[in-house]
Amino acid sequence: MMEAEKNYYTITAFTENQSGIISRVVSVFSRRHINVESLTTSRSSRPDIHRFTIVVNVTETMVKKLVAQIEKQVDVLKAFYYLPEEIVYQEIALYKVPTHVFSNSNKVERLIRQHNARVLVVEPEYIVLEKTGHERETEAFFQELQEIGIYEFVRSGRVAIVKPMEQLNTYLQSIEEEEGQM
Repeated sequence: MMEAEKNYYTITAFTENQSGIISRVVSVFSRRHINVESLTTSRSSRPDIHRFTIVVNVTETMVKKLVAQIEKQVDVLKAFYYLPEEIVYQEIALYKVPTHVFSNSNKVERLIRQHNARVLVVEPEYIVLEKTGHERETEAFFQELQEIGIYEFVRSGRVAIVKPMEQLNTYLQSIEEEEGQM
């Protein structure tokens, strides 16, 4: 029997902003021994709705099961899943590099320009750099900085905006209609 192909999927889940919801959502993945590649939470465009953006590497069958299980959680309003081509997404990464690497050569300055990064903080001992982009871009900058010295590195989870408007608009409209009936 041929095994189904895995893909990176971005799951967006819209929830009420209640304590404990993150634990319940994450438990859907841990019960199935599925690694979450990235998890970001924030308020959504509606102040009363919270948004989870979760990246997993699974089969389509599994992502459908995950979305269904997420939707069964109390306080989860709706969940969707998308392939990378169906979303616009970015991550942010911060890099702390020793200040002395700037005095030795122009290499760091060239790297900053080449990777479209920017300097956030300059301190006597270190400089903090920022790079936004896809994981492969922030990782490539990290690899090059490792060659000259780096103290610290951190990358955020994915933030994503969905390209197809129909699903989300229909969902938001249905919520407004339900609220109007109450």
